[in-house]
Amino acid sequence: MDENPKRNILILGASQGIGYGFVKHLLDDKATTIFATYRNPESAMELLELANLHPLKITCFQMDVTDENQIEEVVKQIKGQISKLHLVINCIGFLHEGKQQPEKSLRQLNSENLLRYFQVNSISAVLLAKNLLPLLKHRDRSVFVSISAKLGSIGDNQLGGWYGYRASKAALNMFIRTAAIEYSRSSPNTIISVLHPGTTDTRLSKPFQNNVPSEKLFSIQRTVNQLLTVIENLKEEDSGQFFSWDGSPLPW
Repeated sequence: MDENPKRNILILGASQGIGYGFVKHLLDDKATTIFATYRNPESAMELLELANLHPLKITCFQMDVTDENQIEEVVKQIKGQISKLHLVINCIGFLHEGKQQPEKSLRQLNSENLLRYFQVNSISAVLLAKNLLPLLKHRDRSVFVSISAKLGSIGDNQLGGWYGYRASKAALNMFIRTAAIEYSRSSPNTIISVLHPGTTDTRLSKPFQNNVPSEKLFSIQRTVNQLLTVIENLKEEDSGQFFSWDGSPLPW
């Protein structure tokens, strides 16, 4: 039996941060073929340059994950090249952009901003689970993980604030938990889980790093290594669960 079978991997949100870190790390694995998505070409220059250097290894797709038509089109294009995916890592997430910042109090809430959090952080993930099922449903072990956040844990919430981000990540967790139950029936060889990466030195966390102890602020490479270890150790009974970067379970 081949000890290093070919693996097809899809990285969603691969243009920056943790997603781009996964692409760079997996590039060194000769047994993998990488499919990577990005939203804006302007912020995906490094990814696109890397793909140009490794055209047989990386295939990129532009996609706005809040538009299911675009998800369907990208899945269709992937199906035109391969028949199955072995690993899907959904790194798409939204915390702040321009004037939209995490809310510190109720008076800062508005429906438009809240909807944006849910569209990007929650709904997109379950639409991906819906559309990617045919590519994950096969005899080999397959894994679909979404990057969540400990801030989405209702049981762990002791500080309040960050209403939209917290609630959208909690919704993500519920969507994935529910999808995992359906996957267990329709695609029993697939493990589907949510992972907390820890505070990572990315553009997303940059404005909020001042109060983070240096030993708790992870480099992108460290986060990628830690999460890949968790992914590799996931077992069938872990499907539908919420894990931290060190593999420990987190409360819902």
